[in-house]
Order: sequence, then structure tokens, then C-alpha cells
Amino acid sequence: MPPRATADRASAARQGAASLRHALAVRAVGVVEFGGPEALRVVELPEPWPGPGEVRISVRCAAVNPTDLAFRSGLPPQRFRGLSPPHVPGMDAAGTISAVGAGVHGWRVGDAVMAIVVPASRSHGGAYAEEVVVPAESVARIPAGASFAEASTLPMNGLTASLAMERLGRSEGQTLAVTGAAGAFGGYVIQLAKVAAARVIADASPVDEDLVRRLGADEVVTRGDHLAERIRALVPEGVDGVADGALLNERVAAAIRSGGVLVTLRGWSGEVGRDIRVHPIQVIREARNTAALDRLRELAEAGALTLRVARVLPVEQAAEAHRLLAAGGVRGRLVLDFSH
Repeated sequence: MPPRATADRASAARQGAASLRHALAVRAVGVVEFGGPEALRVVELPEPWPGPGEVRISVRCAAVNPTDLAFRSGLPPQRFRGLSPPHVPGMDAAGTISAVGAGVHGWRVGDAVMAIVVPASRSHGGAYAEEVVVPAESVARIPAGASFAEASTLPMNGLTASLAMERLGRSEGQTLAVTGAAGAFGGYVIQLAKVAAARVIADASPVDEDLVRRLGADEVVTRGDHLAERIRALVPEGVDGVADGALLNERVAAAIRSGGVLVTLRGWSGEVGRDIRVHPIQVIREARNTAALDRLRELAEAGALTLRVARVLPVEQAAEAHRLLAAGGVRGRLVLDFSH
């Protein structure tokens, strides 16, 4: 066959494959107009394909996080600049590798994995989708013995807790306080702090006290007003640092010793009126930290981290999952199931 004919046939084959790719669609849960839980709907998206350095995951389970509620509401607005709806939330996925991009080594189709997903990083968004594409660095194997639902609760919250511990210092023998201790972030911080041989003081409501102790807290104080004073009653000189999962910000600063550390979420970096270092943490900066994600897997396999699933709901009930999370009192993570 003449070279030109061969080239034309190869080009036609590539165009045909591209047309087939765009003709296929995957289910996802997204928002066309930002709003409350009712804004979530099942939508169809073009089938995504991994580029160089990326993998595609057939999602079995996606965890529901507070960041997803803000995303659904359109916050922060700059996140969506230049992107067209539907916008798909979700930062945690677990499933199996379904395609591997060029230059990726160590992953094969069929591998069971978990991943942290950065929504709005590409037009089809986050983890609430049957197929998601992520950088290969954002992926780790699921912990041995864990279900897809359990594995989906680990990447984002675990990496956030790991980053908090880095900012707090991971020094053996230090005394740390954790607010929002019964939540997913707070629970992981407690357990990572115990791995680092720290003394942990945690807050809890009476109904959650046993849970927080099982997670490893050495001492538990009642959550709510005057928390800083209750912590100081146990540690008069002040704790070395606070991981503030309850978003108390300056209201918990009085619990910290001079020169100590306050780790905050959601970008808060206000003044606390003393020589305390305030470290706002953003987990998206850790989204390609493969070593940290794999370390979390190892700790889960060793039993040092507890993977807590509150409830598994079918993907069609995503709005209900958001309502339940917004109502409060959920212990562990709500998980959306894409397997059916």
C-alpha cells in the first residue's frame, strides 16, 4: 500500500477512535446552578481519557466531605472561573484503574486504588463520577483488607491530618489539643499524633466521649464555650499546638503556650494577639504527595488509622447525603456508591 494511503488510513482510524470516545458518556453527580442539596443531579459527561502522567479510575465509592457542600454552593467563586457546568464535587475516590496514560509506570488496568481528586481542575470536576482522571501521583493502593467504601474515606481527610501534624511538629512527647475530634479530620489527627508519641487532649460532646477515647485521646474535655479554659485546667502552661477541626480559630488560641502552633482549616489566618504561629493548611498542595498517601495506607493496614464509614448511599441519593452531613452529628464519612 502506498505510504500516503497508509497515513490516510491511520489518520481516519485515529479520528474514528476520537469520535467513539466523545460519543460515550459516564454518569456523574453535579450542579448546573449552585444551591442547596436539591441542586445536585445525575448528569452525563463525556468519557474522560488520561493524558501523559495520568490514570483513569472507575469509581466504586466516593466519600462526601464538608468541602463538597461548599463546592455545591459555588464557594469559593474563583474556583469555577472559566469552567462550564455541570460542576462535579468530590475529593475522595476509590475504585479500579481503567486506563493508564503515557509515561505512567507501576499501575495497570484493574488495580484497586484510592485517590485524592481536585474538583474543577478540569471541566468535568471531581470524584462524584463513574470515571475520573487524576495525576498518577495522587493515587495509592487501597489498604489491604479495606472495602472500597472504607478506602474512600482516607485520602483527603488523611492527607489534611498528615499536613496538620507536619505543621504541629511531630515531636515525641509534645502535648497537642484537637478540636472537632469526633470528625473525620479530628479522628485522623488524634491517631497520627499517637503514632508520633504525643499526648492528646481532645474535645467531645458527652455522646462522643467514648468514641474519641477509642481513637486514642489521652484526655477528653467537653466541647463548646470556654474550651480553652478547660484545656488550660489540664495543662496550665498551655499545649504545644492545636489542630482546629471545629473552626474555632482565635477562640481556642488561649489554650496554646507562648510560641506554640495553631493549625487552621479553610484558610483562616487571622490574628490571635500573642506570639503563636498560625498555620492555615490547604490539602490541595498535598494532592500529588504520593509518599504521604502511601504512608496513610500503611498505617491503615497496621491498624493505626481507623477507616470510619457512617453510611453508604446509592449515587442517586447524593442530595440526601448532603442533607445528612449538613444536619450534623455524622460520625465517620457518608459514602456514595457507584457500583450499581
